[in-house]
Amino acid sequence: MTHLFDSFSVKQLHLKNRIVMAPMCQYSVTTKDGKPNDWHFVHYTSRAIGGTGLIIMEMTDVEPDGRITDYDLGLWSDEQIPAFSRIIDASHQHGAKIGIQIAHAGRKAEDAALPVAPSPIQYPEEGYKIPRELTTDEVHVMVEKFAQAARRAVKAGADMIELHGAHGYLIHQFHSPLTNQRTDVYGQNLAQFGVEVIQAVKQELPSSMPLFMRVSAMEYADGGYDLHRILEICQQYQKAGVDVFHMSSGGEGPAGQRRPGNFPGYQVPFARTVKQSLHTPVVAVGILEDPALAESVIGNQDADLVAIARGMLRDPYWALHAAVALRVKPDVPEPYVRAFR
Repeated sequence: MTHLFDSFSVKQLHLKNRIVMAPMCQYSVTTKDGKPNDWHFVHYTSRAIGGTGLIIMEMTDVEPDGRITDYDLGLWSDEQIPAFSRIIDASHQHGAKIGIQIAHAGRKAEDAALPVAPSPIQYPEEGYKIPRELTTDEVHVMVEKFAQAARRAVKAGADMIELHGAHGYLIHQFHSPLTNQRTDVYGQNLAQFGVEVIQAVKQELPSSMPLFMRVSAMEYADGGYDLHRILEICQQYQKAGVDVFHMSSGGEGPAGQRRPGNFPGYQVPFARTVKQSLHTPVVAVGILEDPALAESVIGNQDADLVAIARGMLRDPYWALHAAVALRVKPDVPEPYVRAFR
């Protein structure tokens, strides 16, 4: 049986355990320049000290107007690379692997003067602007912006890249019928934009580096797509070069009749279905901070990795405490050994 604290490898990414720190926006950039600062340094390196196998840095945007807010991270300039390298190098010193989630908020870019999107359809909550539809040529440019952000992430020393194709952001907007009403090639095949982004990003990654992709397995807004549809989309994304899928859900708009119950493990069936259908490694996420539950997700082969989100905000040392709870010898930094004897 596979356990939460067994190692895991995909391509040349070798993890000491199956625990992932899920990407979570901090909205803490102080000078609006997209660069991670001392807050981000402490935030991420403390989870590396705390025993996390893989840290995925928060949504990092490919252009200034692609941010949810002006206080988010970005990799649209080479000047931003050293600040990321500082965090990555420090996390490596504590035995963690660390990657970056690359994204664009699309119509959910709250601070952009005029957000862009596949189609001029406003996010259906108060305070959001009607976005401008990207021209076909602008879509081509956007694909290249994703590729260049990936190039910078590699130069910064990242161990993996994750593309954010979930929670109603730009890639998700393209593959959703709720938000993509185009008549060009990107409307004829709703996965086309995501496929082109994946292919362009893969050109910037070493062949040894895996590409993860986070997708919403189901949309909860009325008329949204279901799990069957995301399987069709993920098949195209897998063929284009995705190595691991990170299975979340929702985010495209207010939930309708398919509103989910937010109970521990409610998204695990999505991960299991994608894993079994596509024969690919998957990350499960969603209220999995009970160590026994996280262990069962791995032990039952529902997923290959378990991502901890709010539970790791509450406890930077979640992995160490989970090891104790599961009666596994924790991988404790030498200065902390006496606290775990």
